[in-house]
Amino acid sequence: TGVHHRPLVEAAMYASLHASLHRQAKALELLCQLLEEEYGILLSRRADDVAGLEFSIQELIRQLAVEKVTVITAMNGVRVTDYAAELCAAPGREAEGAALHDLVRAVDKAEQRASRQASRNSQLALALLDQSSRSLQALTRQALPVPADTYGRKGGMRARAHPQAAFISGRL
Repeated sequence: TGVHHRPLVEAAMYASLHASLHRQAKALELLCQLLEEEYGILLSRRADDVAGLEFSIQELIRQLAVEKVTVITAMNGVRVTDYAAELCAAPGREAEGAALHDLVRAVDKAEQRASRQASRNSQLALALLDQSSRSLQALTRQALPVPADTYGRKGGMRARAHPQAAFISGRL
Protein backbone atom coordinates (compact mmCIF):
# COMPACT_ATOMS: atom_id res chain seq x y z
CA THR A 1 0.00 0.00 0.00
CA GLY A 2 2.98 2.36 0.50
CA VAL A 3 3.67 2.33 -3.26
CA HIS A 4 0.16 3.58 -4.05
CA HIS A 5 0.53 6.60 -1.75
CA ARG A 6 3.88 7.73 -3.11
CA PRO A 7 2.48 9.71 -6.10
CA LEU A 8 0.06 11.47 -3.72
CA VAL A 9 2.86 12.38 -1.33
CA GLU A 10 5.04 13.65 -4.18
CA ALA A 11 2.16 15.66 -5.63
CA ALA A 12 1.44 17.19 -2.23
CA MET A 13 5.12 17.98 -1.70
CA TYR A 14 5.36 19.56 -5.14
CA ALA A 15 2.21 21.62 -4.55
CA SER A 16 3.46 22.78 -1.14
CA LEU A 17 6.91 23.63 -2.52
CA HIS A 18 5.47 25.45 -5.54
CA ALA A 19 3.10 27.46 -3.33
CA SER A 20 5.85 28.41 -0.90
CA LEU A 21 8.24 29.52 -3.66
CA HIS A 22 5.40 31.50 -5.26
CA ARG A 23 4.70 33.24 -1.92
CA GLN A 24 8.42 33.97 -1.53
CA ALA A 25 8.65 35.49 -5.00
CA LYS A 26 5.62 37.72 -4.36
CA ALA A 27 6.84 38.70 -0.89
CA LEU A 28 10.27 39.60 -2.25
CA GLU A 29 8.70 41.76 -4.95
CA LEU A 30 6.72 43.54 -2.24
CA LEU A 31 9.90 43.88 -0.18
CA CYS A 32 11.63 45.54 -3.14
CA GLN A 33 8.75 48.00 -3.46
CA LEU A 34 8.84 48.80 0.26
CA LEU A 35 12.61 49.30 0.17
CA GLU A 36 12.28 51.65 -2.81
CA GLU A 37 9.59 53.57 -0.93
CA GLU A 38 11.86 53.74 2.10
CA TYR A 39 14.63 55.16 -0.07
CA GLY A 40 12.32 57.91 -1.29
CA ILE A 41 11.31 58.72 2.29
CA LEU A 42 14.96 58.84 3.34
CA LEU A 43 15.72 61.21 0.47
CA SER A 44 12.91 63.50 1.53
CA ARG A 45 14.10 63.24 5.17
CA ARG A 46 10.73 62.29 6.63
CA ALA A 47 12.13 60.37 9.60
CA ASP A 48 8.74 59.69 11.19
CA ASP A 49 7.53 57.90 8.05
CA VAL A 50 10.62 55.66 7.96
CA ALA A 51 9.83 54.15 11.36
CA GLY A 52 6.40 52.91 10.33
CA LEU A 53 7.64 51.54 7.04
CA GLU A 54 10.58 49.84 8.74
CA PHE A 55 8.16 47.87 10.92
CA SER A 56 6.40 46.56 7.79
CA ILE A 57 9.73 45.66 6.19
CA GLN A 58 10.90 43.74 9.27
CA GLU A 59 7.60 41.82 9.49
CA LEU A 60 7.82 40.88 5.81
CA ILE A 61 11.41 39.68 6.27
CA ARG A 62 10.28 37.57 9.26
CA GLN A 63 7.56 35.96 7.13
CA LEU A 64 10.07 35.28 4.34
CA ALA A 65 12.37 33.58 6.84
CA VAL A 66 9.50 31.32 7.96
CA GLU A 67 8.77 30.39 4.33
CA LYS A 68 12.43 29.55 3.70
CA VAL A 69 12.61 27.35 6.80
CA THR A 70 9.42 25.60 5.68
CA VAL A 71 10.97 24.78 2.31
CA ILE A 72 14.27 23.65 3.82
CA THR A 73 12.45 21.39 6.28
CA ALA A 74 10.18 19.93 3.59
CA MET A 75 13.10 19.24 1.27
CA ASN A 76 14.99 17.38 4.01
CA GLY A 77 18.44 18.34 2.76
CA VAL A 78 17.67 18.18 -0.97
CA ARG A 79 18.24 21.39 -2.89
CA VAL A 80 15.19 22.73 -4.70
CA THR A 81 17.18 23.03 -7.93
CA ASP A 82 18.18 19.36 -7.67
CA TYR A 83 14.54 18.35 -7.11
CA ALA A 84 13.48 20.50 -10.06
CA ALA A 85 16.14 18.83 -12.23
CA GLU A 86 14.81 15.38 -11.20
CA LEU A 87 11.30 16.47 -12.20
CA CYS A 88 12.58 17.75 -15.55
CA ALA A 89 14.11 14.33 -16.19
CA ALA A 90 10.97 12.42 -15.16
CA PRO A 91 8.56 11.61 -18.01
CA GLY A 92 5.39 13.66 -17.76
CA ARG A 93 6.73 15.97 -15.02
CA GLU A 94 8.92 18.21 -17.14
CA ALA A 95 6.51 21.15 -16.83
CA GLU A 96 6.55 20.89 -13.04
CA GLY A 97 10.36 20.90 -13.02
CA ALA A 98 10.47 23.90 -15.35
CA ALA A 99 7.95 25.75 -13.16
CA LEU A 100 10.10 25.18 -10.08
CA HIS A 101 13.22 26.33 -11.95
CA ASP A 102 11.39 29.52 -12.98
CA LEU A 103 10.25 30.19 -9.42
CA VAL A 104 13.73 29.59 -8.00
CA ARG A 105 15.15 32.06 -10.55
CA ALA A 106 12.44 34.61 -9.71
CA VAL A 107 13.13 34.27 -5.98
CA ASP A 108 16.89 34.58 -6.52
CA LYS A 109 16.52 37.62 -8.78
CA ALA A 110 14.17 39.35 -6.33
CA GLU A 111 16.50 38.56 -3.39
CA GLN A 112 19.42 40.15 -5.23
CA ARG A 113 17.34 43.21 -6.13
CA ALA A 114 16.13 43.58 -2.53
CA SER A 115 19.68 43.19 -1.25
CA ARG A 116 21.00 45.91 -3.57
CA GLN A 117 18.18 48.27 -2.58
CA ALA A 118 18.69 47.57 1.13
CA SER A 119 22.38 48.36 0.70
CA ARG A 120 21.53 51.66 -1.03
CA ASN A 121 19.11 52.51 1.78
CA SER A 122 21.71 51.70 4.40
CA GLN A 123 24.36 53.86 2.71
CA LEU A 124 21.93 56.77 2.44
CA ALA A 125 20.80 56.40 6.07
CA LEU A 126 24.43 56.33 7.26
CA ALA A 127 25.28 59.38 5.13
CA LEU A 128 22.31 61.28 6.56
CA LEU A 129 23.32 60.26 10.09
CA ASP A 130 26.88 61.44 9.46
CA GLN A 131 25.63 64.73 8.04
CA SER A 132 23.27 65.26 10.98
CA SER A 133 26.04 64.44 13.47
CA ARG A 134 28.41 66.96 11.86
CA SER A 135 25.66 69.62 11.86
CA LEU A 136 24.91 68.94 15.52
CA GLN A 137 28.60 69.15 16.43
CA ALA A 138 28.92 72.49 14.59
CA LEU A 139 25.85 73.89 16.35
CA THR A 140 27.13 72.65 19.71
CA ARG A 141 30.50 74.34 19.16
CA GLN A 142 28.74 77.61 18.30
CA ALA A 143 26.43 77.41 21.32
CA LEU A 144 29.13 76.70 23.92
CA PRO A 145 30.04 79.71 26.09
CA VAL A 146 33.47 81.20 25.67
CA PRO A 147 35.84 79.83 28.36
CA ALA A 148 36.31 82.27 31.27
CA ASP A 149 40.08 82.39 30.96
CA THR A 150 40.03 83.57 27.34
CA TYR A 151 40.21 87.29 28.26
CA GLY A 152 42.62 88.91 30.74
CA ARG A 153 41.63 91.46 33.44
CA LYS A 154 42.49 94.31 31.17
CA GLY A 155 40.21 92.98 28.40
CA GLY A 156 42.91 91.68 26.08
CA MET A 157 43.40 88.14 24.89
CA ARG A 158 45.75 86.04 26.93
CA ALA A 159 47.24 82.65 26.41
CA ARG A 160 45.56 79.67 28.04
CA ALA A 161 46.97 78.61 31.37
CA HIS A 162 49.20 75.56 31.26
CA PRO A 163 47.61 72.63 33.03
CA GLN A 164 51.01 71.20 33.88
CA ALA A 165 53.27 72.58 36.59
CA ALA A 166 55.06 75.81 35.75
CA PHE A 167 57.86 77.84 37.40
CA ILE A 168 56.74 79.97 40.26
CA SER A 169 57.37 83.61 39.58
CA GLY A 170 57.43 86.42 42.08
CA ARG A 171 59.61 87.56 45.00
CA LEU A 172 61.58 85.21 47.16
